[in-house]
Amino acid sequence: MILVTGANGFVGNKIIQMCNDTAACPSLRGISEDGVRRLVEESGADTIIHTAAISDIGVCQENPEASYIANVQIPVYLAKAAQNAKLICFSSDQVYGGSDEEGPYSEDMVKPDNIYAEHKLEMEQRVLDIAPDAVMLRAEWMYDYYLKKSNYFMNIINAKESVCFSSHQYRGITYVKEVAENMEKVIHLPGGIYNFGSETTKSMYEITREFIDIIGKDIKIEDALPRHNLWMNCEKARKHGIEFSSVGGGLKKCAEDYNLLKK
Repeated sequence: MILVTGANGFVGNKIIQMCNDTAACPSLRGISEDGVRRLVEESGADTIIHTAAISDIGVCQENPEASYIANVQIPVYLAKAAQNAKLICFSSDQVYGGSDEEGPYSEDMVKPDNIYAEHKLEMEQRVLDIAPDAVMLRAEWMYDYYLKKSNYFMNIINAKESVCFSSHQYRGITYVKEVAENMEKVIHLPGGIYNFGSETTKSMYEITREFIDIIGKDIKIEDALPRHNLWMNCEKARKHGIEFSSVGGGLKKCAEDYNLLKK
C-alpha cells in the first residue's frame, strides 16, 4: 500500500487518482515526530510518497521557519518513521538556481539561490543519511489543466493578449500525468537523487511559440530578459526506465487529452 502525503495538492491528488492501492495522508501541519511515527505505523504502508511541502518561493523567503518545518523537518520525521517502507520525496529543480554553469544540469551541479531551494537540498541530504534507500525526485515545474494552482499550461490557456518568455532561458516543464504514470517505476529505483521530468533543447520562448501554434491561440509572444536556466539532464533516471515525453511532446499530449489542439 502507498501512503501519499499532500494528497489534496496538485501532485499528490494526481498520484491518488492514477495509482493503485493508495491511501491519502491527513494533513501534516503541526504534526510532531511521534505523530508521524504513529501515522506511518498505523497506515501499514510499504511505500510513502511525500509530496506535501511549502513550494511557494516567496512564502518560504518570508517565513523561513515555516519552510524549514515543512520542507526539512517533516521529511526527516518520515525518514525516521519509514523503517522498512520505501520513502520517495519530491524535491525541486530550484536547487540549480544559482549554478555557474549553463546546463543542462546533472545531479551533482547544485547551487541553491533561495530559502526554498536551500531547504530542499538539506532535506535530500538529511533524509538519505537516515534512509539510504530513499528516492529524492528533483521535479520540474509541473502542469495540467488545473484550476486551483497556477502553472505553465494554464498561464498560456488563460492568456488574453500576450505572454512573455526568454529566448535565452532553458527549463524543463512536465505534464503531471506523466509524473503519476512513472510512480510504479520510481518505487523500484535504487536509493539516491534523480533529476525527474521532461527534457528539452529549446528555450522557453521556442517552447511557448510552438505550443501557442498547436493550440491555435491568438496571442503574441514577447521575448523576455534572460533568466537563469533551470533545465536538467535526466539520464540517470532514464537508465532505470523512467521515461517522459519531451517538453513539447508533453504539452501536445496534455492539450490532446483536454481536446485543446487546433482543429
